[in-house]
Amino acid sequence: MFDLNNLKLLLQSHFPIIVIETHEEVRAIDLLKRANTSSQNTILSWSATDGLNDHHTGSQSQPVYKELQLEGEAPKQQHDSATPDTMLERVKRHFKDSIVLLLDFHPYLTEPRIVRLVKEIALNHHENNIRLVFISHQFEIPAEFQKLCTRFELSLPDKDKIKQLVKDEAKIWNLKNKQKVKADNKAVDLLIQNLTGVTNSDAKRLIRNAIYNDGAITHSDVKGVMEAKYQLVSQNGVLAFEYDTAEFADVGGFKHLKDWLNKRKQVFLGDQTNKALDSPKGILLLGVQGCGKSLAAKAIAGVWGVPLLRLDFGALFNKYIGETEKNIRDALKSAETLSPCVLWIDEIEKGIQTSDGTTGTAQRVLATFLTWMAENKKSVFIVATANDIQSLPPELIRKGRMDEIFFVDLPDTQTRKEILAVHLQKRDLDVARFDLALLAHESDGFSGAELEQAIVSASYSAFANNQNADNEYILKEIHHTRPLSIVMSEKIDELRAWAKSRSVSAN
Repeated sequence: MFDLNNLKLLLQSHFPIIVIETHEEVRAIDLLKRANTSSQNTILSWSATDGLNDHHTGSQSQPVYKELQLEGEAPKQQHDSATPDTMLERVKRHFKDSIVLLLDFHPYLTEPRIVRLVKEIALNHHENNIRLVFISHQFEIPAEFQKLCTRFELSLPDKDKIKQLVKDEAKIWNLKNKQKVKADNKAVDLLIQNLTGVTNSDAKRLIRNAIYNDGAITHSDVKGVMEAKYQLVSQNGVLAFEYDTAEFADVGGFKHLKDWLNKRKQVFLGDQTNKALDSPKGILLLGVQGCGKSLAAKAIAGVWGVPLLRLDFGALFNKYIGETEKNIRDALKSAETLSPCVLWIDEIEKGIQTSDGTTGTAQRVLATFLTWMAENKKSVFIVATANDIQSLPPELIRKGRMDEIFFVDLPDTQTRKEILAVHLQKRDLDVARFDLALLAHESDGFSGAELEQAIVSASYSAFANNQNADNEYILKEIHHTRPLSIVMSEKIDELRAWAKSRSVSAN
């Protein structure tokens, strides 16, 4: 009803051109027919295959088409209106009081004659009462008639509508199979939540896939829906998708970060009893290289039980003017569609920075990103990681943009023991055979990545000697390693000093 009322208002407005960018062509045409309350207006449609046709509204569910023949005009062959310029010429010279639907017309708007014909029809709107409606999956409005048109967006189904779609599809399956769909209530709630942001037709298709597979809605169906949803909305390689993040919820360390996340989990996921609480927006993870900032991003998605999206700045930037800005807008729109989710931007300073070498493109990307952060209402939680915070613009990291700045420091003795145990178990080594307290003490100043590499190198050395890795092999690698905290001690000390009074410890 909301779409119908809005479209009625647009058809009564002074705009002679309406652009509907959608994959749901059938739904858009049906909506236009219902919104056309004026019996004087004829609805016509044109496509490259059928030419120009008249929609008879005698049957709502099964519209009939007939070839147009003007009064006093000899019968025309179908091909007379098949070419876009011929069709527009006929509309311009002979028609009045008509709504002309132009289906997939965008490829023809590179031809100056066609652009001019469209503009002339639009300029004569007050005399001929002709309204052009472009319906395409993607549509760039030419500058020549940009001010003569308006866009209309078909709304996406809300949670109540999706819930009804689930019930309808379950009912259809029940009738066909003479048995009820088995459903886990929590899985159904997650399915509904994760279907927000897709079109009506896509939601139906994904619900059918979930039900018809085994006659049940389970947690495994939710994972499949999320993966299919990702394939629908992100096809340019800018976003990488990872749904299985639950294993990272139990990683060692990050005590303060996990506590902060647990306090905000219910609000972020929409289970909010106190409406005064704002949904969390995002955090910046600053820290020493190799200390687990990337692991922390995965842990956040794991703690909250939502998918993780990684924004790749390398794929974002494009040599063509305007393409980079479009890429980030598309990526952020895809993240909104996949909400609730965590959007991880690794080493953000490499894509957005304030320095003498800052390019106009980087500045526009920053402006686009800041505007989105201010206006975003979806459950998209930003996790930005950085090694050099001083190269970041202050407007990005101020309170209100990011909720908090967490510092991921070099692991303390207890955390090093946990890290060592994790990597030993990962390589099927018996933790009981190792003196973790000794290894943790001797590896003071090591990052998590350096501890892992010590175990890897020790395993190779032991294998070369036909032996199993033990304390001695690992201690030898530790003693032969000069950790980053020593090699680059000045920079790391400076970073730790900066973070001490300006950030919150993640551990």
